[in-house]
Amino acid sequence: MEQRRAQRYKLQLPLQIVQVGEHRVNRNEKTRDISSGGVSFVSSYEVEVGGRIEYVITLSGATPPVRIRCLGKVLRSRRPDTAETYEVAMTMERYQFVKTDELKADDAEPVLAATA
Repeated sequence: MEQRRAQRYKLQLPLQIVQVGEHRVNRNEKTRDISSGGVSFVSSYEVEVGGRIEYVITLSGATPPVRIRCLGKVLRSRRPDTAETYEVAMTMERYQFVKTDELKADDAEPVLAATA
């Protein structure tokens, strides 16, 4: 039986991948499930395991939308034999709530600095 430290919730929320490792990206995905310790999603792109990842989760249903900018590490990125997409799991080590206008203004620089 699988045991996790935090309860997972199956939620499909808008997910924007902002940075993978040293590379700035702008990929829009949807979460598959989420917990207090991490997020999983399905992607057309392979993501390097062990690398740092910065992403933004949008909590739907709020006006204006509530966005959470997160910094984590990629735990898994695998493509099942019968699938054309990758299953990606990542931690949520640091996060902060941001306003919509802050995201646009900060496109050039990550909001969360990696910690050693």
